[in-house]
Amino acid sequence: MAHESELATGASTPENMADKEVLKTARTEIGRRSSRGRYDRETVYQILDEAWICHVGFVFHGSPFVLPMAYGRQGDQLVLHGAVNGRLMSSLAGGIDVCAEVTLVDGLVFARSTFHSSVNYRSVVILGRAVLLEGEEKVEALGAVVEHLMPGRSADARPSTVQELRATAVLSLPIHEASAKIRSGPPGDAEKDLDLPIWAGVVPLETRAGAPITAPDMRLQIGAPEYARHYRRPGRGHEEDRLPI
Repeated sequence: MAHESELATGASTPENMADKEVLKTARTEIGRRSSRGRYDRETVYQILDEAWICHVGFVFHGSPFVLPMAYGRQGDQLVLHGAVNGRLMSSLAGGIDVCAEVTLVDGLVFARSTFHSSVNYRSVVILGRAVLLEGEEKVEALGAVVEHLMPGRSADARPSTVQELRATAVLSLPIHEASAKIRSGPPGDAEKDLDLPIWAGVVPLETRAGAPITAPDMRLQIGAPEYARHYRRPGRGHEEDRLPI
């Protein structure tokens, strides 16, 4: 198992990485509202590191599926995991094409018309083929998923047993062919609507951590650790970052 500091979100990203942009292809290039598109890895990684859940799209026996999944990031790899006998893991391990997507919603945009009303968001789409991980790579990748969701937990929690590892499939998806798209700021109303007696603005949205709730079957008198009592995600989404209305 890698040391805790090595499992921190995105910790294996090279600081002097030569390839500072993801691959922009006909499949990932933003068409509509192209000015909102981003292809630099810094933006892509910031969004991935702040979100919790990705949605993975794939085709299984001729039928399309999109499934939510907790994930992690190891440098330029997105780590996916699930039951070894599940349709998603068995399909992806076979080398099929996959699309992974994450979205962060930052606010509701109230325009003077319903047509111009919108949502402030940050999203990432990744296309590629996932690779099945085994051995120590698998263990370290699972640790990256834990640290992505619960930073600091790897040092406290019991490691997975051999049986638990056998029941879990871990896949690595290269963050290579990808794009980010961002919408921020106030509504963009039509000039003819600006004098209408209708309020316009943004209602900021954010996800906050509440106070930890101790499990009812706790047999020892142990308080919640610091990382649970003061849980925060990296990036935006805190009081000081609220969008102005």
